[in-house]
Amino acid sequence: QVQLVESGGGLVQAGGSLRLSCAASGRTFSSYAMGWFRQAPGKERESVAAINWSGARTYYADAVKGRFTISRDNAKNTVHLQMNSLTPEDTAVYYCAAKIRRTYSMTESAPSSADEYDYWGQGTQVTVSS
Repeated sequence: QVQLVESGGGLVQAGGSLRLSCAASGRTFSSYAMGWFRQAPGKERESVAAINWSGARTYYADAVKGRFTISRDNAKNTVHLQMNSLTPEDTAVYYCAAKIRRTYSMTESAPSSADEYDYWGQGTQVTVSS
């Protein structure tokens, strides 16, 4: 069982930055791939970024490539999402998710589909004003 708690959301002007954090409980954080997803009002939940259990592989949605960076600190059971050059289109509730690794390969791909994830946080609101 993994419990996830997101933090770092808030209100920011367009062009600004935010850093989201997700703290995970449990002693096996390093066994989990981690992902960030978002859901805007009236829209479906979409993948934003993901990182595999070792940190060696990442995935980014096209909409955030070059602006967002996902990272993890296995010693602190934490995953971060650095978001730069924010636009109003980034406004959404952002969710952290965890998925147990499939293999012991350090180059295992980072899962990008919400259906693949086993545990979810409660979400943190990000609002970008124009």
